[in-house]
Amino acid sequence: MGAGKSHWGKQWAAQQHLSFIDLDKAIEEKEKKSIAQIFEQKGEGYFREKEAQMLRSMLMYDQCIISCGGGAPCYHNNMEWIQENGTSIYLKGKPTELLENIKNDDTARPLIQDKNEAELIYYIEKLMKEREPFYEQATLILDISELDAMSFDTIMNKKQHA
Repeated sequence: MGAGKSHWGKQWAAQQHLSFIDLDKAIEEKEKKSIAQIFEQKGEGYFREKEAQMLRSMLMYDQCIISCGGGAPCYHNNMEWIQENGTSIYLKGKPTELLENIKNDDTARPLIQDKNEAELIYYIEKLMKEREPFYEQATLILDISELDAMSFDTIMNKKQHA
């Protein structure tokens, strides 16, 4: 959340002439509801099930960049599936960096609505601690503070040397 998955995914896809898929947007289109509405009306469990199904349906695409929601790797063996079927990239940032990005973004985020800044930083730190074991399994781990000058070719070169 707030690491720039969609932003960088779109840029890298454009650089490489690849398709870009935002997993959350794909779920919203299929469900004909926003993520916030799905959480509110059907709960997180339902959403996580749909997320896993949608992720697995991405096998029909060859050579694309998929931006997964921040929780996607943590449920239904999704990280294992991602590792078996593609290259995973963890965009790692400090909680304060993520908070700044979240504050500057108008994306509806159901897990953080109605939280003040102190509550948000605490929540981000807690979420990172819970999710880090999944994220650390990524093929590549990139510091978000270094991404502005990094091209996709550089990233894939890192992969070859990992």
